[in-house]
Amino acid sequence: MTLYMVCPYCNKEETNVVDSRKTNEGNSIRRRRECPKCELRFTTYEKAEIGLMIQKRSGDIQEFNYEKLYKGIENAFGGLDINDKKLKTLVDNIHNEIKTQGNKIKSEIVGETVLKYLKESNEVAYLRFASVYKEFSDASDFEKEVAEL
Repeated sequence: MTLYMVCPYCNKEETNVVDSRKTNEGNSIRRRRECPKCELRFTTYEKAEIGLMIQKRSGDIQEFNYEKLYKGIENAFGGLDINDKKLKTLVDNIHNEIKTQGNKIKSEIVGETVLKYLKESNEVAYLRFASVYKEFSDASDFEKEVAEL
């Protein structure tokens, strides 16, 4: 099955690439296209999506889920003062650091990276996340973690 770039103006299924170059950031390709039917030009951007795979503690391998990371960190801040922009920036920074570890990483790396950023950002959110990630079983686990802070 061959896929074509459809003209957004007249819906012709094949368009011509007039110019192709990397974007300034270098992470995508900018293509100028022209429709042979209506002769209008438009721009498309192509970005390779290389899936990040996570090896769980059980040994199962799953595709990385940004939303799951976001929700986990959002829950750690539940009720604490953090705006959406700061939360998104924090999650993006964590995600970017995780991506530098390769295409297949262990879930422990994700958890430890989140803990590192939360420790720098907010100690209460850090403790909340740590209690789930490290599977605290009683108050003494909290006491040990607070002592290490």
